[in-house]
Amino acid sequence: MLAYILIVVAAYLLGSIPTGYLVARAKGIDIRKVGSGNIGATNAMRVLGKPAGITVLLVDALKGYAAVAWLCPVVIELSGRPDTEIETLRIIAGIAAVLGHNYTCWLKFKGGKGVATNGGAYLALAPLAVGIALAAFILAVLLTRYVSIGSIAAAIALPVAVWWLPEHNLFLGLVTTALGAMAVYKHKSNIKRLMAGTESRIGKKPEIQEATK
Repeated sequence: MLAYILIVVAAYLLGSIPTGYLVARAKGIDIRKVGSGNIGATNAMRVLGKPAGITVLLVDALKGYAAVAWLCPVVIELSGRPDTEIETLRIIAGIAAVLGHNYTCWLKFKGGKGVATNGGAYLALAPLAVGIALAAFILAVLLTRYVSIGSIAAAIALPVAVWWLPEHNLFLGLVTTALGAMAVYKHKSNIKRLMAGTESRIGKKPEIQEATK
């Protein structure tokens, strides 16, 4: 039980690092009050520019990957748990990291949408499924020029790929489905803007304005 508690706490705290907020703060901007108000990479890229947005994207993805690939072996070694439990711990670490990103304790439990952190975690858990989800993201963005549609497409494609690929177990399939549903739910404001025709497209110069509620 100690190993599970340690991995949940450590992975949550790692995932809870509010990368977008910190990068924006370094530039004197509260990213929660501009653009869409989200602390994720897409809003960071629109508000702060491509270099900052790419930095946020990579660090957010690294949080998920590190929680699964690096924290778990350390916890297994420290706790003396058998290696047979590492796959379950890896999945739990991924969940905790995504929840940390989405509901960070440092910003009153308001965070990002979890797409990058989820992708980083699954790069360690199910790399082929991530490749399929990435292809869905790229295709959707190329066809629509909406990053939000690409993110939603990836959130749907990832669990479909995990269920379809034979090497993954039932627990991972159920967890991936739940995380995918959470990612789609976190895009509810984007979905409303898409339906209203006010969502920003790639290539359209954004205006720095008060965050959309």
